[in-house]
Amino acid sequence: MTLALHQNTSAGAGFANSLAGWARAGIRQVELSDTLLDGFLKTGSLADARRVVTDLGLTPISAAAVIPDFWLPDPGRAKKLDTWKLRCEQFASFGISRLYCPAVTTRKVTADDYRRALDCLREAGEAAVQFKLQAHVEFIRNSSFLSTLPTTLKLTREAAHPNVHPLFDFYHFCTGLSRTEDLDLVRAGEIGHVHIQDVPDIPREMLDSQTRIIPGDGVAPLVALFRKLAAKGYSGPVSVELFLPEFTQADPYELARRIKEKSEAVMRAAGVL
Repeated sequence: MTLALHQNTSAGAGFANSLAGWARAGIRQVELSDTLLDGFLKTGSLADARRVVTDLGLTPISAAAVIPDFWLPDPGRAKKLDTWKLRCEQFASFGISRLYCPAVTTRKVTADDYRRALDCLREAGEAAVQFKLQAHVEFIRNSSFLSTLPTTLKLTREAAHPNVHPLFDFYHFCTGLSRTEDLDLVRAGEIGHVHIQDVPDIPREMLDSQTRIIPGDGVAPLVALFRKLAAKGYSGPVSVELFLPEFTQADPYELARRIKEKSEAVMRAAGVL
């Protein structure tokens, strides 16, 4: 596996400054943010953004397209799909092969929504394949739709689109309703992309989607999870994604240096680096 950093981790520095700091720290693979790209495009062009990445010697491996309710049937479906296609076009121009959307929703979901969501997954997969991208579905701990690994596996399998895969996020897995044995359900090569973080040693009632920390600084069974993913055939990038202000507002170089040292130590201990 290879280490990557998600731009959410240094969101306060903006698109260009986050990447520049990370490159100085020896980071080579990056995951781009739709929000930070939009901020850059207020004064620069898409070609300028690509030049930032290439001039720093970075390889973009994935990107985020955060579109609430995107995986669910919705009266505004056409507009959401247009946004997805725009993100496909934008990020494919960077040479990225993966685009993901988290299962963000606060809706009360019905059993019928899961059946109708299959077409949403297939539509996203068809749109992405036109740009030679894989579409990834990320379950998130507080979603009323997809918050666990088993439900996400079941939905992507039923959709049966070869271009749609689950995204496995360590933090959402460890702090949500998923169980360790759920990893036994994963088929070889089924996981499309991975986000890694650690869980702080605080009461579980205090955990939310933001309280993730640098791998190696917490209590999550990271080594065991890495080994299980490797046994299931995952050998791609693993992207560190953090949200706490102490990280997002930190100096990108210093933060990336710390993340690289600690994350790679965990990966070496697991035998995946």
